[in-house]
Amino acid sequence: MQRDLTTPMIASGPTETIFRKGLYNFMTTAGLYVVNFLTIAMAAMVSADTLAGEIGSGAIQTIVAKPVRRAEVVLGKWLGFAGLLALYVLFMTGGVLGIAYVMVGYRVPNLAAGIGLLYLIALLVMTLTLACSSRLSTLATGGVVFGVYGLAVLGGWVEQIGALLENQTAVNVGIISSLIIPTEALWRRASFEMTPPLAQALGMVMSGPFVTLSVPSPLMVGYAGLYLAVALALAVRQFSRRDL
Repeated sequence: MQRDLTTPMIASGPTETIFRKGLYNFMTTAGLYVVNFLTIAMAAMVSADTLAGEIGSGAIQTIVAKPVRRAEVVLGKWLGFAGLLALYVLFMTGGVLGIAYVMVGYRVPNLAAGIGLLYLIALLVMTLTLACSSRLSTLATGGVVFGVYGLAVLGGWVEQIGALLENQTAVNVGIISSLIIPTEALWRRASFEMTPPLAQALGMVMSGPFVTLSVPSPLMVGYAGLYLAVALALAVRQFSRRDL
């Protein structure tokens, strides 16, 4: 007989409740893992061509000829993309969380912190893309941003394997990749925040389809904020000095 998520799979009682919540959290986190990837792709694609494309086509000449400073052009684009990404994150995460609640009545704990971190990841990628777009071509910008993101993902996997095997060298590789761009570290922190306290205590923190054995500290969130500010300042500086 085919079972669904609401059919008891083990004996009823406290054990069943723990099992159910763990299963629901795993499936919801897997959905949010996909949302995180789509948000990163969205953040990179909407901003990769904004400066590089306008410079290449000459359309930027019309904008900078107006009585506005170049810094205002960059900041205006950043604010517009930030608002767009906020709506995208809310729409996508709301869809996943709404489905989980309607189907099985599951509510993700510490939701505000989790969604806030997902939004920070999107802002981070968008700002880095904007900084690259202020100096590089559209194609080169996309290659750099997705290449760095891929490096962070691979570094995160190496770190988890290192934590499992108690190999400090592998863990250090993951930490270094997180310093290059902390997107994967922020995702693991977000999944930790949205995990029930009991599962946290037992070390059963899911990061999409994987178990997170090495959870980044809150200091990584502060580093990500500093990273974002530096990337935005770099975008303003490079565009202000670029010969158009």
